[in-house]
Amino acid sequence: MNPPKKKSQFGKIALILLAILVIASVVILPGVYKKYIKANTNVSKKTYLYIPSKASYHDVLDSINKNHLLINETSFLSLAKDRKLETRFKSGKYPIEKGMNNRQILNMIIAGNQEPITLSFRNIRLKENFAGIAAKKLEFDSLSLINLLDSASFIEKYGFTKDNMYTMFIPNSYEMYWNISAEDFFIRMNKEYQKFWTKDRLAKAEKLNLTPQKVAILASIVDGEALMDKEMPIIAGLYLNRLDKGIKLEADPTVIFANNDFTIRRVLFKHLRKESPYNTYIHTGLPPGPIMMPSIKAIDAVLNPENHNYIYMCAKEDFSGYHNFSSTLSEHVANAKKFQAALNARNIKK
Repeated sequence: MNPPKKKSQFGKIALILLAILVIASVVILPGVYKKYIKANTNVSKKTYLYIPSKASYHDVLDSINKNHLLINETSFLSLAKDRKLETRFKSGKYPIEKGMNNRQILNMIIAGNQEPITLSFRNIRLKENFAGIAAKKLEFDSLSLINLLDSASFIEKYGFTKDNMYTMFIPNSYEMYWNISAEDFFIRMNKEYQKFWTKDRLAKAEKLNLTPQKVAILASIVDGEALMDKEMPIIAGLYLNRLDKGIKLEADPTVIFANNDFTIRRVLFKHLRKESPYNTYIHTGLPPGPIMMPSIKAIDAVLNPENHNYIYMCAKEDFSGYHNFSSTLSEHVANAKKFQAALNARNIKK
């Protein structure tokens, strides 16, 4: 009679195990599914979680909560505790997308797999404007970058002065991480500057007896004068002719910069008298720094100028954006009279 008794005991054990499995599947597995697998983002399109460099764990959770990024915050916090997120999170800009689960979000933040940003800049007149544009896209504030650019001891290590350091920034589009520091941003831009100044460009600058910084300073003036890109090599050649002859550049854009009034449409004698190292009607040679961030086209125009005898230029009286060029003063005076008459006809007095 013993064998049937053992069978009965095995049956009871099997039923107990089955009951445990049923309870686990009903009670435990949904929690595991919700914690690890179930989608938990409360977004319909890609949204970003920003974790600043000096953020605390409380700041991270507060940002998640304020932006309503999660459907179920409890399950996220439970897994975050298991994964020791409090001591492992990394700063950055993180994409939160529809359908992501807790595990995917945490893996991303712990590994620091942030999404890079693209910073594009060109035709920016002042370094203060540039710092503001950079600060809008990156974590650091504009003042931290301005302080670096105004620090002679810092920028001298890279071969620049406070006057000419703005020539280091080559206008283009660059990919980088949002939480880059102001100093690391400067270092990154210096690396881009070194890459831009190839052996070919350096050789052309040397042939002109100009440093890369002076090429960029002249290019900024060319940029200020040329409304049409096709005229850039002509204008560059003209200013190089004046430099070679020791003639003042007498470039109107430098006068406008010296007066710090960018609304000027007609340069008057009172503007020409403004004392400034940037006023090329008063001082011979190049100004100490650029009057704007020079474009790559303008830099290459200076490095590849058109060979001619022009030393004068004046905007065309048809306001087409083109210029009349001349090699004699009499021709220039005639061209200038036509343009001044056109200004008067349109009642442009300043």
